[in-house]
Amino acid sequence: MQVVGEAATGEGAIARALELDMDVILMDVQLQDPLIGRNARSGVGAAVAIRRERPRMPVVFYSIQDDDEYYREFRASGILTHYAYVRKSNYLLPGMLVPLLRDAVNGRSLVDPEIEDRVQEVRDLDEQSPRALLEPNELRVAELMAQGMTNEQIAARLNLHDKRAVSRTNGRIYAAWGLSENAVDDKVARARATLIYLHNRMIMWDENGVALIQDRRGEWVPFYKEE
Repeated sequence: MQVVGEAATGEGAIARALELDMDVILMDVQLQDPLIGRNARSGVGAAVAIRRERPRMPVVFYSIQDDDEYYREFRASGILTHYAYVRKSNYLLPGMLVPLLRDAVNGRSLVDPEIEDRVQEVRDLDEQSPRALLEPNELRVAELMAQGMTNEQIAARLNLHDKRAVSRTNGRIYAAWGLSENAVDDKVARARATLIYLHNRMIMWDENGVALIQDRRGEWVPFYKEE
């Protein structure tokens, strides 16, 4: 194998892939760009952009990341063939990596079993996402609430004429997430809504205040394990 080019960012990877003659790309999933910051294009996003110009360009995604967003982006990318997605920790040696590159060139695809489990976990999580139960404006209020903003601060951020609109929106959020039934006051409901938003999992609380989540069998089990 011969390395014909390298790039440190998603935008750089796209530019190099379009100007160079190559057979396959080894792509890190997390690509940082100090000039763009959090909005930097990931390796998955760069591969999607490259494939618009070079359809089915073989790509081996190489990652140590375990962030839900990368698995979610990969699942939503629509990449079907000519790829592998593996953990660096499982494929560190050239003798293990080169066959993946060759398989991608030949149209075969592979997802590391550990990553496949995480992709499925994210899929299951998204299907049960409490955020999907909210309208866009409610979701935005929930996001700002989770950042610790008061109703007044949220109203100012969203340029609302009537500050009471935030309280009414909070009520809709609590109702959608089943918090109106068991939260004793607004402070408790607000804290619980923040937890639900941050974890993006439906959580319910029993009469003793124990937080419960559903496991893969659909049974409600304690969210926080006592030591």
